[in-house]
This record gives sequence, C-alpha cells and structure tokens, in this order.
Amino acid sequence: MNWRLKIRHVTGYKYAGAVSASYNEARLTPMTLPWQTTLFSQVEVTPGATTYRYYDYWATQVTAFDLHRPHQQLRVVSSSLVEVSPPPAPHRSLGWADLGAEQVLDAHAEFLVLNRLTAVGPELVEQAWAAAGALSPAESAEAVSHWVRAEVAYVPGSTGVQTSAQEAWELRQGVCQDIAHLTVGLLRAKGVPARYVSGYLHPKVEAEVGETVAGQSHAWVEWWCGEWTGFDPTNGVPVGPRHVVVARGRDYDDVPPLRGVYHGAPSKQLGVTVEITRLA
Repeated sequence: MNWRLKIRHVTGYKYAGAVSASYNEARLTPMTLPWQTTLFSQVEVTPGATTYRYYDYWATQVTAFDLHRPHQQLRVVSSSLVEVSPPPAPHRSLGWADLGAEQVLDAHAEFLVLNRLTAVGPELVEQAWAAAGALSPAESAEAVSHWVRAEVAYVPGSTGVQTSAQEAWELRQGVCQDIAHLTVGLLRAKGVPARYVSGYLHPKVEAEVGETVAGQSHAWVEWWCGEWTGFDPTNGVPVGPRHVVVARGRDYDDVPPLRGVYHGAPSKQLGVTVEITRLA
C-alpha cells in the first residue's frame, strides 16, 4: 500500500550576538526513487536568502545559501509532499565468493571502508557475526542488524552526532544514527558493502489519514548483495512506505540536514521539529 506523506521540518541556529556572514548547506529534500516520488519540495530561509540547488557526489539534493547581513538567528523550514511504495524485494542475491570478486570490491570500495564513525574492533566483529552463522550474505546482514538492535538500547539524547560506532557499543546505548553506524561498520568489516541513509520515519504503523504527528528525523542502512536493500536496525524492520529517503552516504558526515560556517558570536541549535501528516 502506498503512503502519501506531508512533511514539515524546522531547524536552524540562534547566535549569542550578531553574525555578519554565514554560508550554509541544507540536505532536506526527499529523493525521487523507483518506489518514492517527491511531488513537492520547498526550503525557506529566514532571514531571506537566495538559494540554489545542486546534487552532491552521493546524489543528494543540496539547497545552498549564504547571508551577508547581520543576523542573530537562522531558521530553515523544509516542506515536502512524498508518495512512498513498499520497496521491491531484491531479485538477486550474491554468495560470499561473488561478493568478494575484484569487480565488486572495486565498484563498492567507498562503502567498504571503515572510517572514524563506522570503525569497529575485531572482537566486536567476531561477536556480532557469530549470530549470522553460515547464512548467505543477505541473510547474514539482516541477522547482524537484529543482533545490533538486541544489544544496543535506543536511548534518545544519550549520544551526539560525532559519537562513533565503537563508542556507542561501549555505552551499549545510542540513537538511530549510532545503531546505523554500528550496523554499517559490522557489515563492511566482513566485506558487505553498506551505506548510511538519512530521512524520515512516520512513527505510527496504523496512522490515520489526515492526522498530524510529531515525526522523526531517522537513520537506517542499505546493504548490497547484488542489489541495494534497505533495513531499519533501530526498529528491526525492512524499509517500507513509512520511511522517506532524503540522503545517502558513507556515514552521518555525508548527510547532515544542515551544515555551515559563519563569522560571529557562538551559536546553539534552535532545536529540530518534524511534523508528518499522512494524506493517503
């Protein structure tokens, strides 16, 4: 069943004093994919600024803008209308030998590298993959995702955007971004290409049409075993019509909703609110 979702995302910064100039990038526009169609998208900036859009290296649409007059607050509001279908089930699933072929390793090299946010220790890798047994790569990837969910508690506010996968593991708690980083790192460590996905999740499985709810800016993973497959390890479910893809990359650093540099007084985030309404 298709879901049509209206999304309103508000974010920004408040400064301790006047800021004379700022340069910003917003990754807030949902992608259009074979199973997801962005029917409308708009990014509004206060104070008013001229915006321009481009696609980054990872095919995420970026809204860029800069301000060159004094301001003490930056407010960014993204409004989107998206129709989402259940993603198609993968028709191709490679075995371990095929996944380790030179051609595959070369094509997906960027999604096999362990970096600061996704690196995990060898003991943790061995422990996690023991849960997979002798399963195929695709089955193993799902088993590892379930293992992470069972071992790491979802605790809002327990970590920050720069918390690494290993740090979250040592805490045994984190947010969706940490659970995604940990899952990505464990998959890459065994040669399964994996990427980090940022977007939205409608929190109600049986949402009523017309009801507006507090939504979530969310993170999950996609692995490649012949085809890209999305899975939400925080909730232990395959990606479905409640998930809206905004950005993909190696980790959070490739997909932040709002990033910029400025000249002026210290800043703090205004806070983030996401409202989602199911229209169909």
